[in-house]
Amino acid sequence: MWWEDRAVSEYQSFRQSAVISHRQRARRVSLPVRHAAKYDFEEQSGTQTTPRRKHIGSDDMTHPVHLGLVGMGTVGTGVVRVLQDSADHISRQAGRPIIVEHVVVQNPQKPRSIELPSDQLSSDMSQITGNPSISVVAVLLGGLEPARTICLDLLRSGKDLVTANKALLAEHGPELFHAAREAGRSIAFEAAIGGGIPIVAAISECLTGNRISSIRGILNGTSNFILTKMEQDGSAYQDVLALAQSEGYAEADPTMDVDGTDATQKLALLVHLAFGQWVPWASIPRFGLESVDQELLRFADELGCRIRVVADASRGEKTLSLRVGPALVRKGTPLAETQGAFNAVSVVGDAVGPLFFHGLGAGQMPTASAVVADIIGTVVGRSAITFQQASAVGMSAQSGTSIHGGQNPSFLRLHVADAPGVLADLTGILGAEGISIDSVIQHPAEKEQSGVPLIIMTHCCPTEAVDRAVDALNKNPAVRSPICCLPVINE
Repeated sequence: MWWEDRAVSEYQSFRQSAVISHRQRARRVSLPVRHAAKYDFEEQSGTQTTPRRKHIGSDDMTHPVHLGLVGMGTVGTGVVRVLQDSADHISRQAGRPIIVEHVVVQNPQKPRSIELPSDQLSSDMSQITGNPSISVVAVLLGGLEPARTICLDLLRSGKDLVTANKALLAEHGPELFHAAREAGRSIAFEAAIGGGIPIVAAISECLTGNRISSIRGILNGTSNFILTKMEQDGSAYQDVLALAQSEGYAEADPTMDVDGTDATQKLALLVHLAFGQWVPWASIPRFGLESVDQELLRFADELGCRIRVVADASRGEKTLSLRVGPALVRKGTPLAETQGAFNAVSVVGDAVGPLFFHGLGAGQMPTASAVVADIIGTVVGRSAITFQQASAVGMSAQSGTSIHGGQNPSFLRLHVADAPGVLADLTGILGAEGISIDSVIQHPAEKEQSGVPLIIMTHCCPTEAVDRAVDALNKNPAVRSPICCLPVINE
């Protein structure tokens, strides 16, 4: 439309003016301006400092940006499809065309749903690292290796990176961010956390005027799909898992999705962005779906709740409260009503208050959407600015900061002997840890059960006290099976 063309024209004029202004300032301080290089170096006392970054491309705003791709699986294919199908729109957004220069894959002969010219597809990384015309590379590989080595090589060869690999960033983020800063490059990773949800941009750009106090969300679509189907259909966990795999919502090996690892790695990245501290993801308490069964879902429903795998992070003056795992969430709240493969994130800032983001957190096209947005952001310079801000914050938990599970009301399901004095013994153990009881509900035992189902709801109390109490309760001879303990989220 005419107003889009006018906006693009005005934006291009502004950027051209900004480049001219920058060069005029550089001449005033006698700094060299090299047209072909991407960096200028400042000399201070005879030593070379970190390179100062320049915009990608030349003054000619119609000069295309050449893109490299590493990996062309589900997400990579989606990225190429978006770039091809929306080329004109993307050119307007980026201010210049973006073309796929080369794609590196493990097997170039493998049949693919999108055809590429044979000279654009190879298994040779030097086709990208050794090609000076390629300025941006989307690394769309899973796992830690060879993804880590490839990313380091690309950064050393002067490429800006875009990735959707949260496991890589959660495990090797400090090393990769340091390498990018040293090389004067950027790493954009919107697709690594919320799929199509722009949560990285929201935190690192839109909310920089806020001190974020808490982040809470459903960060794994596979586990949410499983829980939703179990609720709606009354199916067993293993049956729903098989369905999720057949419909493409779960991998052949779904371990990282159902044991909480995937959501925990994403939470570690969000904590880094929002709280400015790097917490090793493996140190965050995490719990999987193995304890969730139809009885548990039924008891939660009777209490007006749903069960969701919630990633929870909040901070105090010298504390971080972190946890990932199943929780009871009150019906009618946004998290409780997030169903199927959708993800959701709630963020609370001191100025803006509570915000809620909701959308598809996985799948080919939602993830490809985020990758392409990061590519555009890198081309126009947004990623360089936000990456420097995001990667410059503390790379480890601040000295004196303690990490714990926070405070919430708790839901305990026990199967106990139906005998006099049992309830008094159990509540006495809770009382010894300073845990106040809100309510106790006893259900009739099913024929196949070895004990009577007992539900105990507590008032808000520290997670550590509940953990100690549960350990003691499990040792009580009246308790016939391991206790299931879940936090209760009322908002």
